[in-house]
Amino acid sequence: MNRTEALRILGLDDDASPEDIKAAYKETAQILHPDRFASNKKLQDRATEQFKNLQEAYEYLTKGRGARASARSSSSGSSSRAYTPANNLEARLAGIAAARTQLVKQRDVAYDERRNGLAMVGLGGIVALFAGRRPFGLLGIVAAIASAVAVWGVVQTISAQRTIATLDEHLADLKEEQRRLTEELGDLDPDLDPDLD
Repeated sequence: MNRTEALRILGLDDDASPEDIKAAYKETAQILHPDRFASNKKLQDRATEQFKNLQEAYEYLTKGRGARASARSSSSGSSSRAYTPANNLEARLAGIAAARTQLVKQRDVAYDERRNGLAMVGLGGIVALFAGRRPFGLLGIVAAIASAVAVWGVVQTISAQRTIATLDEHLADLKEEQRRLTEELGDLDPDLDPDLD
C-alpha cells in the first residue's frame, strides 16, 4: 500500500492533514462497520473486508511511511499529533461508538417491525373471527385474507424478535469491547477521559 492508495480508501486528497485523516477514518468506520450488517451475512462479510482495508490504510497513514509524508505535507501551521497507541485506541473506540449507534437504529427498526407484526396478528385475527362466521361469499373471502394477514403477522413478529436478539448480542459484545479498550486506554494515559457515549 502507498500513501495515495491509503488516502483514496479514506476518500482524501494528497494534501490531507493528520486531523483530516482521523476525521475521515471515524466517518468511514461508521459507514463500513461490519456490525451494521448483522442481519445479512453476505453484506457483513464484504463490510468486514472493506473495514480491514480501512484500518490498514489508517494505520499506514498514522504510523507508517504515509505518516511522515503527511507531516511534511501539512506544514500549513496546523499542529499534528504523532501516532501513539492511545490514538489507535481512541480511533477504535470511535468506531465502536459509531457501530453502537447504527445497531441501536437497526434495533429500533426491528422493534417497529415486531409492533407491526403484532398489530397484523391482532387485527387479522379479529377480522377473521367475525368474518369467519359466514364462511361463504364475500365474508368468507375477507376471513381468508384476514387469516393470511394474521399468519404473516406471526412470521414478521418472530423474524423481528430474532433480529432484536441478534442485535442485542452484538451490542453486548461492543459494550464489552468498549469497556476493555477504555481500561487499556486508561492504563496508557490515566489523565485521558475518553467520551464514550
